[in-house]
Amino acid sequence: MIREINEGDLLGLLELYTHLHEKEVPEIDEKVLGIWQTILADPNHHIIVAEEDGRIVSSCVCVIIPNLTRGLRPHAFIENVVTDSAYRKRGLATACLDYAKGIAERENCYKLLLATGSKEESTLRFYERAGYNRTDKTAFTQWL
Repeated sequence: MIREINEGDLLGLLELYTHLHEKEVPEIDEKVLGIWQTILADPNHHIIVAEEDGRIVSSCVCVIIPNLTRGLRPHAFIENVVTDSAYRKRGLATACLDYAKGIAERENCYKLLLATGSKEESTLRFYERAGYNRTDKTAFTQWL
């Protein structure tokens, strides 16, 4: 099942993120809960998940960004695309990305921008098969 997160999904999402770049699930403290509530309350912040066997096994984040250019049309930013290693190659991440695209279309976005830290050619080809290209824009990162 592909859906947006709900309040009870925090622990499952944090466990999934250990397949992304987190080493462990953080302690569920006031800071984590505050960030979680901020995300849940933000109508422009969407976390899409694939649920199988009662577990969150794939996800992506889609943030809608209001914009004063391009006819005042917003754009969408996709990040944190991840699938549990035991559930890969089953189309779940593609389904999450397709769901995010539907949100962007519904919000009248003029583009989807996807960021990845991966340099793996197979991962980059996966994004291309999902409809993204790596030639239109150049992205730069400044870590803080």
